Amino acid sequence: MGRVIVGVIVAYALMAVLIFALFTGAYLVLGPDRSFKPESYEPSVLWLAVSFALGLGAAIAAGFVAATIAPGTRVGPALAIVVIVLGLLMAIPNLTATPSTEARTSTVGNMEAMMKTRQPAWVAVLNPFVGAAGVMIGARLRGRPKAS
Repeated sequence: MGRVIVGVIVAYALMAVLIFALFTGAYLVLGPDRSFKPESYEPSVLWLAVSFALGLGAAIAAGFVAATIAPGTRVGPALAIVVIVLGLLMAIPNLTATPSTEARTSTVGNMEAMMKTRQPAWVAVLNPFVGAAGVMIGARLRGRPKAS
């Protein structure tokens, strides 16, 4: 049980760090003009596609790490449940916030972009389930320990 708890905590922390780093990198590569729709803080279709891919990749890595820390346990489903519950809880502010109506300038820093953008509601709700699927894929990639 202790390995499962440690696996979930370490893997979730890893996933959070990966998502922050990958999304920061993606924003630096894409820039504000390809990350947002013209003159708004509404995410572009390209950004949404990239964000789902990066989130899925981070979740796969987290599932793999969790299964490495706690092999032969049910750590994958435990982490997937944590990802869904915390993801849905974190979606609530996004669902209740008023979208920014101010026009976006061409030079928007990473922190300003994170503060002013709002994901579409369907993205905020779907992301935790995509993450949970990624966790399960990663845990299965690690597989069960081989019998000696």
